[in-house]
Amino acid sequence: MNKVLITGANKGIGFGISKHLALKGWHVLVGARNKERAEEAIQQLKALGAKEAEWVNINLSDLKSLDESIIEVKRNHPDLSMLINNAGIPGDMACASYDSDIKDIIETVQVNYIGTYYLTKGLVPTIATNKGRIVNVTVPASVNPYWNPLAYKASKAAQNVMTETFAFDFDKNKVPVEIYCVHPGPTTTDLNGNMRLPGFHEPDLVGEKIVDIIYDGKRHQGEFIEIYPIVEE
Repeated sequence: MNKVLITGANKGIGFGISKHLALKGWHVLVGARNKERAEEAIQQLKALGAKEAEWVNINLSDLKSLDESIIEVKRNHPDLSMLINNAGIPGDMACASYDSDIKDIIETVQVNYIGTYYLTKGLVPTIATNKGRIVNVTVPASVNPYWNPLAYKASKAAQNVMTETFAFDFDKNKVPVEIYCVHPGPTTTDLNGNMRLPGFHEPDLVGEKIVDIIYDGKRHQGEFIEIYPIVEE
């Protein structure tokens, strides 16, 4: 049975991905900070037909906690073949870039980039052993006139650079791991206050589309794949 760790898997896009992988027979490790919410998600997955789903504590804001999580995954799940980095925090999406609070910048980068990098780095040896892949759920770094939050986009820009650089180094050093980014496009999630506007999509549909990419049989090393591009008027 294929095994995947999905961060932020208890809700939103993460839950959508978990559902559609579980329905294809994957053993899903629900990465989340809150055990109670993770267990609720696991019960939902099992009610939908998931055969194997369990909680793994993932707190991207705490590197010591991540050390413990990495050790746990390596010890209990040596057959892990995929990591999906989906969890993240929004930062202040309302303020102008030049008014951004440094504390907000630091916290957002810590979770969306540093914590994500730390977890990914720690699990690369296990994923390489299983010739697996890493999928990063992200956004473009380019300026968009309708949505331009500095802390969030800066943190994701760093994650995008990480993806491209990892991909290059994996190939250069013959590490059998595939890594790429997926940009869901406008999606109704907690990240944007469950916004529902024209052009927005539901997390379940986005999760299904991401799983379709995972199963498309193509090699996407280092790519940035857009599911629903942001359309400018």
